[in-house]
Amino acid sequence: MQNRVYLDWNATTPLRPEAREAMAAAWNLSGNPSSVHAEGRAARRLVEDARAAIAGAVGANVRNVVFTSGGTEANSLALTPGIRRISGLPINRLIVAAIEHASVLTGGRFPPEAVGTLRVGKSGVIDLNHLREMLADGPPALVSVMSANNETGALQPVAEVADIVHGAGGLLHVDAVQTFGKIPRDLKELKADLISISAHKIGGPKGVGAVVLAADLNGLEGSIRGGGQELGRRAGTENVAGIAGFAAAAKAAVASLDGDMDRVDKLRKRLEIGLRQTRGVFVFSEKTPRLPNTTLFTVPGLKAETAVIGFDLEGIAVSSGSACSSGKVQPSHVLEAMGFGPELAKGAVRLSLGWSTTEADIDCCLEAWRKLASALLKGYDETELERF
Repeated sequence: MQNRVYLDWNATTPLRPEAREAMAAAWNLSGNPSSVHAEGRAARRLVEDARAAIAGAVGANVRNVVFTSGGTEANSLALTPGIRRISGLPINRLIVAAIEHASVLTGGRFPPEAVGTLRVGKSGVIDLNHLREMLADGPPALVSVMSANNETGALQPVAEVADIVHGAGGLLHVDAVQTFGKIPRDLKELKADLISISAHKIGGPKGVGAVVLAADLNGLEGSIRGGGQELGRRAGTENVAGIAGFAAAAKAAVASLDGDMDRVDKLRKRLEIGLRQTRGVFVFSEKTPRLPNTTLFTVPGLKAETAVIGFDLEGIAVSSGSACSSGKVQPSHVLEAMGFGPELAKGAVRLSLGWSTTEADIDCCLEAWRKLASALLKGYDETELERF
């Protein structure tokens, strides 16, 4: 399709040229990375070079990077009952924030009765006092908190969470899928024990991700059993080409991080100024530190599905929230957890930008929105708009 504007970068990103080139080169390798002959060693060298690149991007030890099929599997692997520090006791209780990705909300491999849910406020930020209460009421826990919400873009106070969790003898897992390659947060700054990252959110291929450990942990039982790949923590022949693309994308993202995101942040401000020219526009987590590329907005009376289709017909790709749930009719669980009723939640539209987004793209989006707002909100009760 020609002349379309892509504003759904939090769902997935276009493939970076560096990743495409790295994958093309990897496809020429015929060996299995577990084989000992020359062909196998060449494939193994590529995988290990990629592991070193990912470790360097997040400030981790090379042997503590475990490749997976993506962010969902990375979360599932990280949320393992019995996980512990080498000198610690196994942890069999999990606490997750109410705004987490579905792969975390389901508790990974923890049984439902072992999972507690942490409240968030209207801003979309987790309730630290509630976290303290939950940790005080029971044995040490594994706590899982996302670094930034994929719908609202709200950044979480992860370092503060880490101090609270570690002070209570627990472990912290951070779903860093949305912040990796967008804002400079490495393992040292996050103070996390494990993080999950994904290739296709930073310009790498779909179907590749990783769990990264800050230090050696015991009890990280593989979610896929079979051979001894990934030091026994994830069986199955490695996706050599995908891993090569992941590493190339990570290098490119980290190298251009400051310049790209500063420019994107300015574009988002331009976007939100334009959106607010429509009366009643409400931006979620507006006064909270957010990802520089994310805007989740609505107008009372708007239906998200209708708006997304309308944008699409105008040549603009947007979403109504998480790509994992945007095809469903029910309101976002994130906005529900934040305390928003259906009058706002049912119309939430997410616009997310990336490194190739231009001012012209933003102007096209705003022009499309003006047309849609004029048609979709015509005749809506003005007194309702005044409430927000």
